[in-house]
Amino acid sequence: MWGVGRASSACRHSRGLDTALSLRSATLLHLPICRGHHDAGDFPICQAIPVSLTRHRAHLPLRRFRVYFPPLEAYKERRSIAVERHVWPADPRETAQARFPDGRIFEASMGTPVGAYIQLAYSDHPVPVIAALVDGELRELAYPLRRDAQVAPVFLSDSDGVRIYRRSLAFLMVTAISELYPEVQVVVDHSLPFGGYFCRVLGREPFSAEELTAIEARMRAIVDEDAPIAKEQVPIEEALAIFRQRGQDDKVRLLSRRRKDYLILYRLHSYRDYFHGYMLPSTGHLRYFALRPSPLGFVLQYPRRHWPTELRPYAEYPRLSTVFREYGDWLHLLGVEDVGSLNEAIENGRIREIVLVSEALHEERIADIAHDIATRREQIRLVLIAGPSASGKTTFSKRLSIQLLAHGVRPFPLALDDYFVDREKTPRDENGEYDFESLQALDLPFFNEQLLALMEGREVTLPRFDFQAGTRREGPTVQLDPDHVILVEGIHGLNPRLVSAIPRQWTFRVYVSALTQLNIDRHNRVPTTDTRLIRRIVRDATFRGYAAEETLNRWESVRRGEKRHIFPYQEHADVMFNSALVYELAVLKPLVEPLLLQIEPPSPRRVEAKRLLAFLEWFARCPPDLVPDNSILREFIGGSILRDYIPAGK
Repeated sequence: MWGVGRASSACRHSRGLDTALSLRSATLLHLPICRGHHDAGDFPICQAIPVSLTRHRAHLPLRRFRVYFPPLEAYKERRSIAVERHVWPADPRETAQARFPDGRIFEASMGTPVGAYIQLAYSDHPVPVIAALVDGELRELAYPLRRDAQVAPVFLSDSDGVRIYRRSLAFLMVTAISELYPEVQVVVDHSLPFGGYFCRVLGREPFSAEELTAIEARMRAIVDEDAPIAKEQVPIEEALAIFRQRGQDDKVRLLSRRRKDYLILYRLHSYRDYFHGYMLPSTGHLRYFALRPSPLGFVLQYPRRHWPTELRPYAEYPRLSTVFREYGDWLHLLGVEDVGSLNEAIENGRIREIVLVSEALHEERIADIAHDIATRREQIRLVLIAGPSASGKTTFSKRLSIQLLAHGVRPFPLALDDYFVDREKTPRDENGEYDFESLQALDLPFFNEQLLALMEGREVTLPRFDFQAGTRREGPTVQLDPDHVILVEGIHGLNPRLVSAIPRQWTFRVYVSALTQLNIDRHNRVPTTDTRLIRRIVRDATFRGYAAEETLNRWESVRRGEKRHIFPYQEHADVMFNSALVYELAVLKPLVEPLLLQIEPPSPRRVEAKRLLAFLEWFARCPPDLVPDNSILREFIGGSILRDYIPAGK
């Protein structure tokens, strides 16, 4: 219920008005309040004083206060100086103001694109502005400002900014290819660590170096003309007709289950396409890119957010590329190459088979890794497992242990966390906080000393780290047999400095990550990072009691640690395991949506929550009870038979 004020007739100077003020939000009014009588006259001196009207709970009584109005004649004859200071008549304003975080205010005609305000306010900023936050909502630079608003720029160095830039750049590339090679279908396949998309060409040989040079030249010509990227809302049937005519079955499958009767398309020159998410208003913003040939395709290179105005050195990632190709083969085997075909499989009742075959492919790959280790059992004494957050390392380690036992190898899990240095010796980060992810947070000499002793079959008293006290204490005493293999899981597992005292031939390194290959369609990717983030939101809520907002608050710090400690060493792995499951987002969708919907304005994480919710709209739902109890996905949704499993070989 809202606070209500009533004019009272108790004062002889009021006119007996019985006025109710109903407010939709907490408001500060300046109302004339009777303060007594003027010595020389018969009308009151009225002063405008602040009156705070606030919202109350429904079960509380109405808050009433007296508001005294002077006689109307008094207003006509003599207006209070205070009233004149606070209240005055005004004409309707035909302008809108943008207030920026630093307090500056800019004004322009209503309907002026928000990008025009930002261009003036940040004309000398070294990093390009890509979008805007308008009253906490992400908006394109072309968004017309029709009312006063709080406005903040979104730079190319921001996560939302870099997503919009890459999406717009992909549209530019697809448009240029359509103009030069109209019969060619191109697939934006997956991202690369240095900043780029690996792309494939369908139905013909990959582009030659000369063809790529021509495409890049066409892209730069379109950039130089600063061609507008127009936004159009079209009926869904019109959009379907466009894509059917082009033979883009991926988009036809995707849109066939769309509930809304319209679709937002973007137009560049005469080419129209669907892209999931916002775009830049024109091509003149797309200055940083390059096309490079690559085995089986080509790379569209773009800037990383931490280097927003430059391209990082190009590099080949043969192991990573092999994993992506392998996963692409799995998708082809399953008959699920995009979200539209996954939705069809769910609706046609084929999802159970897809789940079972996907899990069988995982098990086969884990068995192959165990076989590789077993065939070199005379040499390999240490298996190091590393990967980014929510990649499923824990379940992978336990399933690998089972497969090793099946091959006659006894796994011995060793907890890296027990080798932390004492708390007072822990290094601190740039903010003065303890940096537990730093390699120097581990007692490396002691860790290497114990590894060597275990491998040599000596008796070793293991440590146990007391996290509450911040110190190590003695743990159990163990002695390994020759058929034991030590398993160590941790973020530094691929860093050679972790086990600098151990001969390289004694170690076997495994990189685990959810390297999603399933895309929305050929031009719209499903970022691998989003899959892991959604996994983590569900896991944190299920097992740790964290709200989705808390997980999102931590995510940026988690990502910084991954980029610093994990990704630079991923090509050091002897083998990579892709923990992504083609069906998992359909299972995670009904679990994560209620968690994301709890994030409401004015939370700064609302933008990210809305982005993930919009992305998940494209997926049909798959019931969680179809997921096997030893699946990696169970690590996040619960119900894993491996949760409390400890290898018997220990």
